[in-house]
Amino acid sequence: MEPIIQLIVLTAVAGGAIPLGGVVASFEKIRPGWLEEEFRHTVIAFGGGALFSAVALVLIPHGTERIATWEAVLAFTAGGLCFWGLQALLNRSQSSASQLVAMLSDFIPEVMALGALISAGKGGALLLAGIITLQNLPEGFNAYRELRSTGMASRKILWWFMIAALLGPLLGFVGYLVLPDHEAALGWMQVFAAAGILYLVFEDIAPQATLKNSSFPPLGAVFGFLLGLFGKLLEG
Repeated sequence: MEPIIQLIVLTAVAGGAIPLGGVVASFEKIRPGWLEEEFRHTVIAFGGGALFSAVALVLIPHGTERIATWEAVLAFTAGGLCFWGLQALLNRSQSSASQLVAMLSDFIPEVMALGALISAGKGGALLLAGIITLQNLPEGFNAYRELRSTGMASRKILWWFMIAALLGPLLGFVGYLVLPDHEAALGWMQVFAAAGILYLVFEDIAPQATLKNSSFPPLGAVFGFLLGLFGKLLEG
């Protein structure tokens, strides 16, 4: 398959999983009631696992091989602090957009990395596209449910999800054309996003790690992960 065709197909499929997850979530009632509750919690848990896999298997390994140890530490710290500040702003405005932020924060750097991977002619593009697709399904589901809880109309949510899906091919082309010559920038972006995702998982998906009136405790998870990451990088 020609690289450009491969890029269009893989990024379109990966992005299309976002509105598909929203469509599944739009079926408001699953009978019986206990099954609906079990299904929601299972999807939320699966989404959390998918986000962790993005951090541990894609963003951190691919990002840290492109930048120095001190750069990885700085990028990870900056990502955690920036997403903590963003969450504090969302809390202050009483916005329920954490799932949407989490979804886009890993989708954007991953699909750009996918474009760079295809441009470089390296293997693994199909695997990375599959991981992105499997992440976006539960994340689209969870983001839809969260936005619906604010009273936003279903049609409006799905419309915005379609726009987010179109970012796939567009950002894939950016990665294809620009990032192969800027490895360090891609590394910084991936590590920065990894810290943000980790923070949002503990802030939103693992609520037992939070305090009711404080958005600060999940930042401890970011720095705990940073400690392990720093030790691992020193081994290399």
